[in-house]
Amino acid sequence: MPKAKEKEVKFEDALKKLERIVGELEGGELPLDDSLKKYEEGVGLVRVCSQRLEQVERRVEVLTKKAGDKFSTEIFDEESVEEES
Repeated sequence: MPKAKEKEVKFEDALKKLERIVGELEGGELPLDDSLKKYEEGVGLVRVCSQRLEQVERRVEVLTKKAGDKFSTEIFDEESVEEES
């Protein structure tokens, strides 16, 4: 279960921090213990970002044109989009 601190992080902030961590890890300059700590922090941030994206995806509404040039909104249904492809 994510820590309360992780839940409070904004998606954009978590993503920026994750990108910074990836850069540090790719640089190869960190000692092993520091690398492990950064990796664990990154995994937590990935989890936070993933959960936030799932929440947003559930809330997305699609504007649909109905007969008679009227528009209405519907909840986004990913499965119906995949079936149409």
